[in-house]
Amino acid sequence: MQKPQIKPANPCFSSGPCPKRPGWEVDALNDALIGRSHRSKPGKARLKQAIDETRAVLGVPDEYRIGIVAGSDTGAVEMALWGMLGARGVDVMAWESFGQEWVTDVIDVLQIDDARTFLAPYGELPDLAQADFERDVIFVWNGTTSGVRLPHGEWIADERGGLTICDATSAAFAMELPWPKLDVVTFSWQKVLGGEAAHGVIVLSPRAVERLESFTPPRPLPKLFRLTKKGKLDEAIFSGATINTPSMLCVEDYLDALKWAAGLGGLPALRARSAQNLAVFEAWVAKTPWIEFLAADPTQRSSTSICFSLVADWLTQLGPEDQSAALKKLTSLLDGEGVAYDIDSYRSAPPGLRIWGGATVEASDIAALLPWLEWAYEQVAAQYKAA
Repeated sequence: MQKPQIKPANPCFSSGPCPKRPGWEVDALNDALIGRSHRSKPGKARLKQAIDETRAVLGVPDEYRIGIVAGSDTGAVEMALWGMLGARGVDVMAWESFGQEWVTDVIDVLQIDDARTFLAPYGELPDLAQADFERDVIFVWNGTTSGVRLPHGEWIADERGGLTICDATSAAFAMELPWPKLDVVTFSWQKVLGGEAAHGVIVLSPRAVERLESFTPPRPLPKLFRLTKKGKLDEAIFSGATINTPSMLCVEDYLDALKWAAGLGGLPALRARSAQNLAVFEAWVAKTPWIEFLAADPTQRSSTSICFSLVADWLTQLGPEDQSAALKKLTSLLDGEGVAYDIDSYRSAPPGLRIWGGATVEASDIAALLPWLEWAYEQVAAQYKAA
């Protein structure tokens, strides 16, 4: 196969930090409050604007609080786990590496006595019917490292005694979230909107607020995890204050991304763009014999972190380390050609490819990438078949 001539206009397909919005230039940050305090009147106003525009684009109910916190999505999840768990038994659903991190937190770090785990291998979901909503239930909405997403929220009880804690970091802004079924939702804006990293967002339902104000966790809380003061929710966090110093440059970048999202038509338009990207891959995989989606069930297939397994006989007959080495050769070829950056599978996932398909990616760039994937595959396959 001859080397293709047309390259993606944007070769950035990383699953985090993710590609910037189409047309982004550094001039978008010209109005950033560089050198100003985040506690100044303009600083608080910018942070409050980010909260308000997040609510508008995502359709977060008015009675839910939205706060900007430290440590990206990880910090937001940890804040919820450390501050809320222990009042009831806990069920953790996990099917990829980040869900496994929350299992580790619950079982090994926080050592919750009454905890159950429901696990599934990469590419699958656990039996969701096993979740008991009289207990607190923890889950990711979209498996960023497995490409497996929840198909819907019907499995979540409307009437429940416990809280639902949802890590939605690669789902928010790309998938519909059933807000009445979710009590704590976390994400980072470095994912679907391609914002600069380091900041997390936590969304709390009234039930989550009630838990915070009625339950004192049996552990000391680091300052970064404290959402209450004197037994009451610290409302300042949800109106433009932050626990520690945020980057106003990153906040400005997030505001730019939110403006872009709103201009497209909000969440429906973002979802449609991501779905279109997945559809381009689906049509290609259907006619390409050497590659498959890691998520075999199309109803559970992520449209953002799209994960693939290579299934050619010559490759599957290799051991895991040799498979990884072969795939590294493939991705290095693409990187060297300036065609696709950072598309290796996650380090703890099965050997394969992971290509971001969120809303900031153009379907035309994915279409341009496909012939290059075929070319690189043929180069590597020829090497191994000749050996």
